[in-house]
Amino acid sequence: MATWDDVRRIANSLPEVTEEGVHGSLAWKVHKTMFVWERPLRRSDLEALGDTAPTGPILGARVPELGVKEALIAGDPGVYFTTPHFDGYPAILVQLPRIDRDELEELIVEAWLARAPKRLVKQWEAGEIATGRGTDAL
Repeated sequence: MATWDDVRRIANSLPEVTEEGVHGSLAWKVHKTMFVWERPLRRSDLEALGDTAPTGPILGARVPELGVKEALIAGDPGVYFTTPHFDGYPAILVQLPRIDRDELEELIVEAWLARAPKRLVKQWEAGEIATGRGTDAL
């Protein structure tokens, strides 16, 4: 079971990340661009999801493209979902207690890669930038 402490540890281990409060929730940004965030369900989300609305902590995460979003939801609808608010937008919602830590790390790193400046991504992939996770890059 993943927790907000896991999200914080993973996100803050990536280069040039800031943790901020946004609209009363936590968000992690790279160069002022949000890549993962705390996303409580809103009334409109609850109405749209009806009885299938999950309870518990929800993580929002950017994905590289809509096809990735669709594949994640199709592959594991018990973990990943969306709401009409995110229709046409490359972001996924995650039931945090249902995702394992390794998959969470992969998701957060992919979200960072999708939002970080290309220069920074190239430096990180080349191992030119240290991370909080040591010398191993994903």
